[in-house]
Amino acid sequence: MVRFKNRWLLVEFMPVADANSPSSPPLDGQKIFSALRQSVLTNFGDVGWGSVGMSLNVKYYSPMTHVCIIRVGREHHKIAWGAVTLLTTIEGRRYIPNVVHLSGTIKHTQLAAIAHNREVVARFRAQAKTASAYQDSYDAKLQEISAEIEALQD
Repeated sequence: MVRFKNRWLLVEFMPVADANSPSSPPLDGQKIFSALRQSVLTNFGDVGWGSVGMSLNVKYYSPMTHVCIIRVGREHHKIAWGAVTLLTTIEGRRYIPNVVHLSGTIKHTQLAAIAHNREVVARFRAQAKTASAYQDSYDAKLQEISAEIEALQD
């Protein structure tokens, strides 16, 4: 029996601040999946969607750090990566997708996500001009997000 092999994409969706766009509801995994599906269909057609449609899955999204973990079949991960890169709007709001990490196992993706979340929290602290050793609500949230990521199963 042959095992189905996956690739795991760690993507950061950075929102673009636009004064003209109205406040939209927060982003979630289902909205990302719908936008990703539409991007595959638009850019790669039915053949592209047929290639990745059965294996494409959004496993995790953090609204605080805007980090998303996407699973796709190993053979066609470049189609999913291209669709993510070509994605510009989700639910009418503009985002800049940044593929942070690509891995063959969820464990390495989890480790990369936790490390990336630490970097995001460091950016938040730098914007707030607080010391890196300062204890605040980010520490508790970072531990909560790390626990959620570590609980993900293949």
